[in-house]
Amino acid sequence: MPATSSHPVRIVIAEDSRIQAKILQKHLAGAGHQVRVAQNGAEAWQMIQQDPPTIIISDIEMPEMNGYQLCERVKSDPALRRIPLILLSTLSQPEDIVEGLRVGADNYVTKPYNADYLLARVESLLQTPVAAAETEGPALEVTLAGKRHTVRSSRQQVLNLLISTFENAVEKNNELIRVNEELSRAKEQLTRQNDDLQQLNQKLETTNARMADSLAAAAKVQHSLLPGADAEVTGAELAWRYIPCDELAGDFLNFFPLDDSHIALFVVDVSGHGVASSLLAVTIGRMLTPHASVSSLLVRQSAAGERPCIVPPAEVLAELNSRLPMEGQGGLYFTVLYAIFDTKTRELRFASGGHTPLVAVAADGSLNCHDADGIAVGWMDDMEFEEVTLQLAPGDRVFLYSDGVSEAMDADLNEFGEERMLGK
Repeated sequence: MPATSSHPVRIVIAEDSRIQAKILQKHLAGAGHQVRVAQNGAEAWQMIQQDPPTIIISDIEMPEMNGYQLCERVKSDPALRRIPLILLSTLSQPEDIVEGLRVGADNYVTKPYNADYLLARVESLLQTPVAAAETEGPALEVTLAGKRHTVRSSRQQVLNLLISTFENAVEKNNELIRVNEELSRAKEQLTRQNDDLQQLNQKLETTNARMADSLAAAAKVQHSLLPGADAEVTGAELAWRYIPCDELAGDFLNFFPLDDSHIALFVVDVSGHGVASSLLAVTIGRMLTPHASVSSLLVRQSAAGERPCIVPPAEVLAELNSRLPMEGQGGLYFTVLYAIFDTKTRELRFASGGHTPLVAVAADGSLNCHDADGIAVGWMDDMEFEEVTLQLAPGDRVFLYSDGVSEAMDADLNEFGEERMLGK
């Protein structure tokens, strides 16, 4: 019967899913009903026998005793058969509906269900109770999919179950319409986003093309600052190879005469790759110019009429260290090896700012690595750099290089290595 203040609606829920049971219990309790929860049909049957509820809500698929079995027991008990019983299930085949009719269920709700819809089903059943004389109707034979079913539900139960089945179908259809509308809106939105994406891709392609052109132009500028293919100096044979791994590289090299008997040689290795590293490498290269002036690093102008003064390698790196502090270079740093070769005496003087050792190969094939004390340029103020002097003989060879040689990798990411580079 309908709930009143003096006769609160007492509901038993049979649901093996703890989460779904808690959600259902919360909604029913929020509507003012008294709720007990059983985790399976057998536990619910005990609750119903001990204290018959006003209405029963049962899942179908449960262990120990399923919803059909619980419904059949309730509807077979003369003292309990008038209690309305709602079946909950994810099942939706016609055979499931007929099975609900066979066991005498009063209503049938398909999962997932709307909580307000289920509450409305509860209220509807309480307002249209099954009369005592109608708890069991005449036997009705139903054939479905070649299988015969015997249904004894009352007319009211059949009507309630058919109405609930129809309402379920309407609700599912409405839900399908809502989903289709959402899909249509999503499709329209996706179409707009695809159009926007195509426009952005076109802009990106244009920007990338411009950037590629700019990088290519910058690479040409960088290459133009390298020694020319026909660069020659008197008193020594010079050769070089420059292979950047990207369009723009952080490595840089050069050689040029300082006067009629001295040649300057240097290799610079800026950390990283790309535009920032390349710009710093080019900046350093431009600072190491052979043009004599008051501010020149390599050759300083002396008094009028006197020859320009060639700055020793250690002093060159010390001055470079003071002019290029690395704190403001965005995490970049660089190493450098600067050398001066006297073509008359064959004396080679060099200083290193944390760079790879210089390799000297004598005419007889003996090989030696020579290093000079000094850390990467720009890391410490007032850094002093060591200067090393080598006496070379005709036929000797000297190699200046960056760590890009020894750290070059093959297809399996194995480094070439210093030992292989030196032929050990």
